[in-house]
Amino acid sequence: MALPVPRAYIDVHILQTVPPANLNRDDQGNPKEAYFGGVRRSRVSSQAWKRATRTHFAERIPQQDLATRTRRVAAALTEQIARATGLDDGAAARLANALLARLGISAGKKDGDIAYLFFYGRRQLAAVAALVRDRAAELAALDEDALAEEIKAMPVREQFSTGHPMDVALFGRMVADIPALNVDAATQVAHALSTHAVELEFDYFTAVDDEQADEETGAGMIGSIGFNSATLYRYATVGLHQLRHNLADDEAAVAAVGEFVTSFARSMPTGYGNSFAHRTLPSLVALAVRSDQPVNLVSAFEEPVNVPSGIAEESARGLAREHGRAARCWGDQPAFTGVCHTFAETGDTAGLLTATFGEPLAFPQLLEGLRAHLTDTLQQAAR
Repeated sequence: MALPVPRAYIDVHILQTVPPANLNRDDQGNPKEAYFGGVRRSRVSSQAWKRATRTHFAERIPQQDLATRTRRVAAALTEQIARATGLDDGAAARLANALLARLGISAGKKDGDIAYLFFYGRRQLAAVAALVRDRAAELAALDEDALAEEIKAMPVREQFSTGHPMDVALFGRMVADIPALNVDAATQVAHALSTHAVELEFDYFTAVDDEQADEETGAGMIGSIGFNSATLYRYATVGLHQLRHNLADDEAAVAAVGEFVTSFARSMPTGYGNSFAHRTLPSLVALAVRSDQPVNLVSAFEEPVNVPSGIAEESARGLAREHGRAARCWGDQPAFTGVCHTFAETGDTAGLLTATFGEPLAFPQLLEGLRAHLTDTLQQAAR
C-alpha cells in the first residue's frame, strides 16, 4: 500500500558542550569513545540518548499515552485485570497468561517473564485487559483447554498492532518470533561524537568515614572514575511519512515530531549525574526538512576541530560550511531550514549560520515554524 504522504525527513543537528562527565560508560566503566578522522573522540551511544529522550517524554506527556519496555508484560497485564475485575492475583494471572499465549511470545527463564523486552503502549495493554473484563469470572472458572478456546476468538494481536503510542511509532518495535507485531521505526539516532580529539582522564577520590575514631587514619574508601569533556555533534532524523503511517493521523504525526525534537534537544543521559552535574543545553539546534534522504553532517568534523578556545563556535562554522557544500555538490536544497543558537548575534559565525539556515530563532519559535511547514506538507498531500 502506498504511503499517504511523500517522503519528508526532518534532520536534527545539535552541538552541545558537556563539562567533565561520564555520560555513557563502556565495559570498563569509562566513557565510551571511538576513532574518527584518525583521532580518539568522545562518544555517547544512540541507545543512551534514545532512552534519555524517551525518559524526557514522561516529564511532558501523560504516562497512559506512552509506552513501556519490559519483560514483565504478564505482571503488568495481571495487575490491570485484577484492578478492573476484582479477581484475585492467581485468577488474574491465569487470564493474563492465556491472553499472552495467544500472541505466541516466547517465555523467559524467570517465571512470569517473556524472553525479551517488549515495547508496548500502556493503552494497548489496557485494551487487551478489556477483552476479558466483562467475562472475567466466567473465564476464570473454565479449565485450561476451554479457556484457551475462548481466548482464541479474541483479537489480542490486533490490540498490539493498532493504536500505537508516539514513542513506539517513533522508535519502532521488533519482535523476532512474531513479525506481525513489528513496527518500522520512523526515527534514526546517530552516536554522538565529539567534534575534536579527547583524552580520557581519571578522578581519584577518597571518602571519609564520618564515625572514624581519632586514632584511626586514612580514608574510608578510595576509588577512581574515568571522565572526559567534549563538544558533541548529535544527529537524528525523523521520517514524517513513516511516522504518519504508524500513527494514521496527520495532527498526531506533526505533534510527535515536535515532541521528539524537544526531548532530543533537552534530554541528557544520566550516567554519574550526581558526581558530575553535567547537564547543559545545546549551543546550536539546526533543522532541515528534506525530500531526498537523511543527511548526517558528521563529515564536517572528519578533520577534528583544533583551536585553543571557542570549540563550539568553530564547530558551528564547520557544520554550516558542510551543510552548504552538501547542497551545492548534490543539488538538493532542503524544503525548510531553521536554527536556534547561543552565539553572538553579530560577527562571522552569526552571518554564516544565518546564510545557511536562516535567521536565528528562539527554540519555541523554531518548533512553531517546523510544525507549520509539516502541517502544510501533509495538507498539500491530502488535496
